Amino acid sequence: MWKLGFIGGGRMAEAIIKGLLASGKISAEEMAVSTPSFSRREYLEHTYGVRAFFDNPNLVRESAVVVLAVKPQVAPQVLEEIREAMLEKVPLLISIVAGLSLARLEKHLGVSRLVRVMPNTPALVLSGVSALGGGQGAGEEDLALAEKIFSALGEVLQVPENLFDAVTGLSGSGPAYVFAFIEALVDGGVKEGLPREVAEKLAVGTVLGAARLMKETGDNPYALKAMVTSPGGTTMAGLKALADRAFHGAVMEAVSAATRRARELSGA
Repeated sequence: MWKLGFIGGGRMAEAIIKGLLASGKISAEEMAVSTPSFSRREYLEHTYGVRAFFDNPNLVRESAVVVLAVKPQVAPQVLEEIREAMLEKVPLLISIVAGLSLARLEKHLGVSRLVRVMPNTPALVLSGVSALGGGQGAGEEDLALAEKIFSALGEVLQVPENLFDAVTGLSGSGPAYVFAFIEALVDGGVKEGLPREVAEKLAVGTVLGAARLMKETGDNPYALKAMVTSPGGTTMAGLKALADRAFHGAVMEAVSAATRRARELSGA
């Protein structure tokens, strides 16, 4: 019997496996993956030493915890496949399927020992942030176990499920906003004469360092911004240009627009 089974062997499932192995919290022999892709099964077995096959109901029956990591469009079919096995065994099921609510999971599976997690793409390099919420049948031990699993990918926050669409709008979609900002920084540097490769290194290092400074000091962004901004100086000139072009409001609206779209996709 496996401690942890994955239905779906894509990049996020791989990130969880990689993070757990690196943390030493679980061994490869205690994990299994069910995925229809033969090449993916070969890759996961060869790279991480986990057992890989294609039998979703059997994986459920043989696992203490199941991570549902499939694409949203195939989720209904997979839930139908595993329903009987879930009712027989009732393992803890953790879903990372975007837009699939706990209520819909419970309706499809007939069980409520469920946890929903929303990781973001930096989890692929073990630097993500994940929101976690539990169903009615998930106890404190289940939530703690889910948090232990996803802490291998970065930070974990427990959030009420009714806020998950806002989580999607901020941290789920947020990496794309950051990439867009980095792209703009790079283009601005190139416009002023910097070689593109130099501008890219400066931009990435600046964003990474600024985020780390805020996290490690615990200071709010207003205080940190003030620390960089001298009266009448270069930073003030740059901030004024951003304000003149409604930068702050544009980012806020990006989060709101993504949140609205998440609600539409989840049927909320």
